[in-house]
Amino acid sequence: MKMKYLSILALSLIFISCNGNTQTNKTKEKTQKVANKIEVIDFYSTHRCMTCKAIEANTKYTLDTYFSSELKNKKITFKTVNVDEEENYKLAEKFEATGTALFLNVIVNGKETQIDLTDFAFMKGNDQEVFSMELKSKLEAELKKV
Repeated sequence: MKMKYLSILALSLIFISCNGNTQTNKTKEKTQKVANKIEVIDFYSTHRCMTCKAIEANTKYTLDTYFSSELKNKKITFKTVNVDEEENYKLAEKFEATGTALFLNVIVNGKETQIDLTDFAFMKGNDQEVFSMELKSKLEAELKKV
């Protein structure tokens, strides 16, 4: 009888230890697939003001001028998102964007950190030089974390 209990206990321990190992490997594989990067997201609505258009243009200018290699190797990505289009509702909701908004979504080891640059973008959006220098500085600081 004792032998039967010891056999069951030994088999249980082997099963538990093997199962735990499999879970760890799956977690490692999943973590390795997530690339560290910065997503620059420009949200907008269908009807755009001059400042809203300038924010997009100045963001593109900054990225193309100072971060072309990071764009090429996908360390930085840029996308514009119309919050009025149904397919974008979930993303807009995630960032709480209801109209024009500018965000950096910094992804490090699968963890996302959202940085809202909307106030900055509206205050500096019509001055390409100032906007560009400040956005460049913010991106350089975040790239050090990626």
